[in-house]
Amino acid sequence: MRALRLTGERQLELADIADTPPPGAGEVQIAVKAMALNHIDVWGWRGMAFAKRELPIVVGVEAAGEIVAVGDGVTSAKPGDRVAMYGARTCGTCKPCREGRDNLCENVAGIMGFHVDGFCRDLVNISERHIVPVPDGVNWVNAACTSVTFGTTEHMLFDNAKLESGETILVHAGGSGVGSSAILMAKDVGATVIATVGDDEKAEKAKALGADHVINYREERFESRARRLTGKVGVDVVFEHVGADTFAGSMFAMKKGGRLVTCGSTTGVSAQINLYQLFQQQLRLIGSFGCRIDNMRSSLSKMARGILPVIDTEITLENFSEGLERLESRRVFGKIVVTF
Repeated sequence: MRALRLTGERQLELADIADTPPPGAGEVQIAVKAMALNHIDVWGWRGMAFAKRELPIVVGVEAAGEIVAVGDGVTSAKPGDRVAMYGARTCGTCKPCREGRDNLCENVAGIMGFHVDGFCRDLVNISERHIVPVPDGVNWVNAACTSVTFGTTEHMLFDNAKLESGETILVHAGGSGVGSSAILMAKDVGATVIATVGDDEKAEKAKALGADHVINYREERFESRARRLTGKVGVDVVFEHVGADTFAGSMFAMKKGGRLVTCGSTTGVSAQINLYQLFQQQLRLIGSFGCRIDNMRSSLSKMARGILPVIDTEITLENFSEGLERLESRRVFGKIVVTF
């Protein structure tokens, strides 16, 4: 079968590999139909693995497909079912997993496509507990954006930041996959959205998604504009995933008692914070990684009622490297999805 493998830094090969064996007990075998690209794919491509891994490795952390076979003991799925896949190999037995908090698994074996073989292949075997049914009417391209693009955003906004109707949120990088999803989800619950983007074309697209105010961060200081827009009070929530370049400004943009939730650091992993500002303003800084499997169910329910991921480009396996280069260059607005 075909698989796209990382063989070295920025080196990918589309190879024929051994056929996937039949699914084991508790597993399903899935024919992959679509896979979404994410910054974690770019990091792996660059050689930025934060844990030991061996090359070559099959890439891809976020995908959807159709079940073609099931192993012994599988009770909730059957061949022909359309599913989205959870991209972390969590144990299912530790306390966080038993409580439905797989993204805090104490025995996680790695992230697929980054530490262990991922989804960018024709067939993959995965645990039954790591799949979520795709509702009728949600196509493969959108379903492929469930676990990272929508699931991460769902977890950040509602599990962690507790965003509510009537609040104001500052969404950074509104043209990214999670940024565009955050605009959509925040508007869906009745929040006022201030989004940052890097050019005027993206500003128009962010407005079309529903952003109430859009700031071109290359032309003005986003934190000053955000405070002016809120009558110098500051925003209730900051949706942060840029990192070092925006972190100090994000804290300044917050109101007293505001919440900052972050899932990324695309501009660097180290940032300075003003501790006096942190405690005097009673700010809350919340780290967020991945999502719970239940967040995927909520995300797919939103897709089923018309809240859909923003798709920048659809590509084939042969153009995967070009997709990574486009994502790395920040020329995208929304998601790049590989179709099989």
